Amino acid sequence: MTTALTKAFGIGLAALLLTAGAAAQLQSATVEYSADTSLEHAEGAMKGKVYSAPGKERREMKAGAETVVSIMRTDKKITWMLMPEQKMYMEMKQNAAAPGKDDLSAYKIEQTVVGKETMNGVETTKSKIIMTGQDGSKMGGFMWMSKDNIMVKMDAVAIDKGSKNRFKSELTNIKIGKQDPALFEIPPGYQKMSMPGMDMGNMGNMKDMRK
Repeated sequence: MTTALTKAFGIGLAALLLTAGAAAQLQSATVEYSADTSLEHAEGAMKGKVYSAPGKERREMKAGAETVVSIMRTDKKITWMLMPEQKMYMEMKQNAAAPGKDDLSAYKIEQTVVGKETMNGVETTKSKIIMTGQDGSKMGGFMWMSKDNIMVKMDAVAIDKGSKNRFKSELTNIKIGKQDPALFEIPPGYQKMSMPGMDMGNMGNMKDMRK
């Protein structure tokens, strides 16, 4: 993976983890589903697919000419990042940082319902979200959740030490239904690799989003 690709995907993954972390802290989806997904962040935009089941989520995103797959297993408190072209993967422990520092569970979350709104053909409840960390970092914006607790859209700004970084995630073509369990496992033949600084604790740190 090139340095530019690592940087672009690292920033996108940080935004994704904050987004997914916020959603998980509030309410998890109660159904299995697949959808097209887009993520806009400081370094540009990424598009792909998302597959979700309770305690499990898979995202296949295009980063440059390569496809990178992230599998979040909240049931195991582990996230895997797969690189199909190289048949390699990295493993990151969720909430690996010390409580009160980078652990998303240590953030104070304020949610205020704004009202009902149809988003991409889905009836949702729009809420204002403010996450405040014990170190003073903040994330604030709006979240659109379906009746099945699917986060259809999130538009937010992360603030840390005076720096602001906006990111937006959105789902379209949502299809509710049973997902193949194999989607949430590491495929046979993949080799594990390590990359310094890619633990969930570091990825969850908002300051990493602007490196």
